Amino acid sequence: MKAFESTSKYFHRAADLLEIDDHMRQALLMPRREIQVQVTIERDDGSLGTFVGFRVQHNKSRGPMKGGLRFHPEVDLDETRSLASLMTWKTAVANLPYGGAKGGIGVDPKQLSTRELEHLTRAFVDQIHDIVGPDTDIPAPDMGTDHLVMSWFRNQWEKYHGFHPAVITGKPVEEYGAVGREEATGRGVGTLTIKTCNRLGMKPADTKVAIQGFGNVGSHAAKFLHESMFTIIALSDMTGTYYDPEGLDMGAVLHHKLNNPDGTLHGFNRCEVLPVDDLLTLPEIDILIPAALGGVINASNVDHISAKVIIEAANEPIEPDADDQLNERGVTVLPDILANAGGVTVSYFEWVQNRQHYRWTLDRVRQELDHTLSNSFEQVWQVAQSKNVSLRTAAYYLGIGRVLNASKLAGMTSV
Repeated sequence: MKAFESTSKYFHRAADLLEIDDHMRQALLMPRREIQVQVTIERDDGSLGTFVGFRVQHNKSRGPMKGGLRFHPEVDLDETRSLASLMTWKTAVANLPYGGAKGGIGVDPKQLSTRELEHLTRAFVDQIHDIVGPDTDIPAPDMGTDHLVMSWFRNQWEKYHGFHPAVITGKPVEEYGAVGREEATGRGVGTLTIKTCNRLGMKPADTKVAIQGFGNVGSHAAKFLHESMFTIIALSDMTGTYYDPEGLDMGAVLHHKLNNPDGTLHGFNRCEVLPVDDLLTLPEIDILIPAALGGVINASNVDHISAKVIIEAANEPIEPDADDQLNERGVTVLPDILANAGGVTVSYFEWVQNRQHYRWTLDRVRQELDHTLSNSFEQVWQVAQSKNVSLRTAAYYLGIGRVLNASKLAGMTSV
């Protein structure tokens, strides 16, 4: 099943509860604009490199569109369209005054030098600068991009439009970025994991956690949960699954990752090392947190998933058919449009600070993040209970309902 088809399936399930007619569904589902561009740069060896870039702007009923910028070999129009629609529902679930967008370039950034990566970013901005802006569409970091890419993006955009740091979020703190933005998605995952456990009567000290993907999101989530007394028994990255049924020494793990030249867990030997995919099906797991790519839980492995709770730190990590099976088995799944909303929430805080020309403290950022996500979680939980539906359907119900109301109030020309 293609990515946008998967997202649409969840949309229709919630739209049925909302009794939305077919014409309105079409208006809410279809992106308002899709851009595909050719991005050509001179490589370090003098040859030309040509890549395909995308920006999909899905919906602006609730405010300027917001969404990440992804550099990854698998980026294509269907995936970008799906992720843009997810951003529309995600910002609505978190009750942020945004719509949804997404962009990216089909490229492996690890195969580019720093110079080539900068030139690629600036060339992409040259192609799309007239359709993004602080009141229109605000990009942010995503897979394969970071604060440095955001800084290049802002600098190139300002060559056309003048000083306005609110054009993009996830910037370096020294370049009008927000303190706490780098940890935001992982910290949000940790916060919402605790909220879920509280509702299910699970005590942190008695709860074993496995995290698939130990990049920015996974590492910050692991650190937060470890400090909250959860037992992290397994972590994985591209180099393998690192497993200790008694609990990994997280201090040693984080120290190893920080000091490893390639930033991976390769060489960490204070635990058992298993194949990468083994993490998902370990038998002792209470909470599974997929924090890497989409589609990792599917028909081939769903029968072997033993976790009682799954927190979707990645976008669309569970395929729809597998999600249905997990729901039938009583597995609690906190969906991506809520679970990983910490990043876009602190991006909103950064945008607000840029507009005010006033910087918040880290304590305020964390307090506001916890407040925003906690309110959203409680609202989604109440919808799930009152409608007797899964947390995923409840989150879509809440988000789609807010976008629907905004569209009707403003007139359908705003969709």
